[in-house]
Amino acid sequence: MDVFSRTFLPAAAEAGLAVQTATRHMPVFRRCVGSSDATVLVTRCSRPDRPMSGEYLLLLTHRRLVITRQTRVLHRLRLHLNTELRELSHVTWSPDPRLHSVELAATAIDGIRERFLVRTQHPKQVWQLDALFNHAFRTRVRATRPRVLATVAEASAVRPTTLHPAAAH
Repeated sequence: MDVFSRTFLPAAAEAGLAVQTATRHMPVFRRCVGSSDATVLVTRCSRPDRPMSGEYLLLLTHRRLVITRQTRVLHRLRLHLNTELRELSHVTWSPDPRLHSVELAATAIDGIRERFLVRTQHPKQVWQLDALFNHAFRTRVRATRPRVLATVAEASAVRPTTLHPAAAH
């Protein structure tokens, strides 16, 4: 069994998802996530700006954020967002222990600002989500090294050029 399979189902159970819901979404997530990528969080979420758009399921791994949507009428699964964490910009989250929720917002690589509301059962879980998002989006993204597009050769690797004065005739 690969790392994703070993970590996805326990994370889904911890979130209180029914086994049927988790197994229904798993093939969509598997197409987006590598087999060696561990699941950090699986949870239901909604869109605060579009409350009637259906149910969303958020998957966070160490490298990716994947969000699926299930339509209300026909219950079809659609991939809503599939991106590497380093491709997200302006990632913010607002924990609200009074409402037992955390609002997560990020700008995707296509420039669209996405907002999701994650509801929890207890205020303590709000702070757990806050710590988890802090680790995923601040600590890990900053720790990744930038891609090197070009390098400049060391001074010792470049042969010195001998210049000869031009002779005047």
